Amino acid sequence: MRILISHQTVYRYERPPTGVIQTLRLTPRNHDGQYVVGWRIDVSENCHLAPHEDAFGNITHVFSAEGPFDELRVLVEGEVETQDTGGVVRGAVERFPPSLFLRETPLTEVSPAIADFARETKTSDDVLSILHALLTRLHADVAYDESPTLVTTTAAESFALKRGVCQDLTHIFIAASRSLGIPARYIGGHFRRADGVANQEAGHAWAEAFVPDLGWVAFDPANKISATDSHIRVAVGLDYLGAAPVRGTRYGGGSEAMEVAVTVNQSGQQTQS
Repeated sequence: MRILISHQTVYRYERPPTGVIQTLRLTPRNHDGQYVVGWRIDVSENCHLAPHEDAFGNITHVFSAEGPFDELRVLVEGEVETQDTGGVVRGAVERFPPSLFLRETPLTEVSPAIADFARETKTSDDVLSILHALLTRLHADVAYDESPTLVTTTAAESFALKRGVCQDLTHIFIAASRSLGIPARYIGGHFRRADGVANQEAGHAWAEAFVPDLGWVAFDPANKISATDSHIRVAVGLDYLGAAPVRGTRYGGGSEAMEVAVTVNQSGQQTQS
């Protein structure tokens, strides 16, 4: 499948800042089942995009723009060819052993309720079966709610609320998996919806967990599926903050408002909203 992606972030400032520094994790890499046909980044202000790789092997671009300006736009768009690998991830850049992804972070801290949930869900010693059981029960017990939560919302808070966006469900899945001694990590990317709706308010998130003798396997709690050829993998981290598409700071100015517009559509199909 060929998938066309457009991801635009717009910042509007109450008072023009004197400068902005941004780090972008918006560029996917090639691996088995995913080939980047073409990709470009455009920033509305004059700047130099410096490419790097972070500790996890994500492609990053860093830029600084001198103000003053009232608005800053970052547009990323491209085309990716995908194949269904049954959720198994092979050929990706791996900088660390799986055991690193047992590390707890503030966003994925295991609460007693999540630990109990994980223990109750474990009905066998087969890791793959445990993960599929977690996926099914999490999808049933915690509602996917498109109402945005805060970037700082933790797995424990989302689990207590019994609702969350894809980021929140992913954090809960990661926390539950790690509580059982299963390495798990956060994936940021894009998802082509089966209903054909192309216009989205943000990117997508899911998890990968390590299965002995099989490797990393991707699980999408928001959709109760393993990743398919509809998923475009962009960035990996211990949690959202390690894979955030855009992070940065500004100098001067007042408050800011951010708008994100994402379009994910199969090549050759008309856009639906």
